[in-house]
Amino acid sequence: MNSGVFSGCFLALLAGYVIMAHVTGLYKRQQKSVYMETVYPVLSMFSLIFLHLFLYGCNIFAWRKTRINYSFIFELALTKELKYRDVFLICATAMAAVVGVMFGHLTLLTKGYSYAQVQAIPGLLFLAFLLILVCPFNTIYRSSRYRFLCVMRNIILSPFYKVVMLDFFMADQLCSQVPMLRNIEYVICYYITGSYKTQDYGYCMRTKHYRDLAYAVSFLPYYWRTLQCARRWFDEGDTGHLFNLGKYVSAILAAGARLAYEKDGSVGWLCVVVIMSIAATVYQLYWDFVKDWGLLQMNSKNPWLRDELMLRGKTIYYFSMGLNLILRLAWLQTVLHSSFENVDYRVTSLFLAVVEVIRRGLWNFYRLENEHLNNAGKFRAVKTVPLPFHEVDEED
Repeated sequence: MNSGVFSGCFLALLAGYVIMAHVTGLYKRQQKSVYMETVYPVLSMFSLIFLHLFLYGCNIFAWRKTRINYSFIFELALTKELKYRDVFLICATAMAAVVGVMFGHLTLLTKGYSYAQVQAIPGLLFLAFLLILVCPFNTIYRSSRYRFLCVMRNIILSPFYKVVMLDFFMADQLCSQVPMLRNIEYVICYYITGSYKTQDYGYCMRTKHYRDLAYAVSFLPYYWRTLQCARRWFDEGDTGHLFNLGKYVSAILAAGARLAYEKDGSVGWLCVVVIMSIAATVYQLYWDFVKDWGLLQMNSKNPWLRDELMLRGKTIYYFSMGLNLILRLAWLQTVLHSSFENVDYRVTSLFLAVVEVIRRGLWNFYRLENEHLNNAGKFRAVKTVPLPFHEVDEED
């Protein structure tokens, strides 16, 4: 009920915001736009965060319907874990608040208020969400917020903590959220340096330390996953973790080549980008389909799949593999520099970031399905778990 109310508010506010943005021409391609440089990163950052969370809610719903024991795999406390209804409520409430604030901010601008008068509003919105995240009081899903912060600590200090499933699963999510991390970095720099008071939105980009940090942020999620793979190899002695480590190293090299090409623009770097990106994509696709999803088994009774499938229709697996292949090729945008007519390049970048988040949401389901079947096959967990799913089914 509450999710529906807040979803309706979100859609209504979003429609009003889009109409007003279109009328004022904010999202058209422009040489200089204070709004697109300063406010839009905040909106796109929240959009990516809560889209990812919404897809996680969809994953929970799908895992429950297919009897995939994600609670056991993630070692979640049954009384404290987020249900899919909770996730949808959080997403609807948060995005209604975000779009409502952005709509109010844009309304003030159209009524003649200067950027200097209203520019603190997006920063205050960002600060409010940070305070909620670290709030110590027993409210707004404190146990889940605390678990999230603990997992983030484990990821950042990867070499010093034993790596469990939830840690490297979350680190994989961060690999799909590099644009969001860079937006967070820019927003923090813009407000901490006081640039919002003078609308000097280029200050951070002119600062060498910020530019160097921006490059570092682009590599951090892959670096963390590399360290996690190394730690798992050290703890378990399984050389498969070293091959997994190689996948993230190839991603780092490909990302580095793309950054160098964006800066240099020469034909030589373009060739390096194409070669490195193709190699990394093939490596990632192999690992997605064979290692993470457990598909493409040659002797399977289900051609190109695996013997045991949690979903009834085989077609959905073939479709998902094809879709994952297409979405993995988003890096081609770096080479082609395609755009949508007069739309600002930041909107195009957000679209590509959304595509990657959607791909990750798809990947999540099959990754957990394969983990569940491996647990059942190795007798670490039973394949069909009668509890707590009976409780959930009765609610549904």
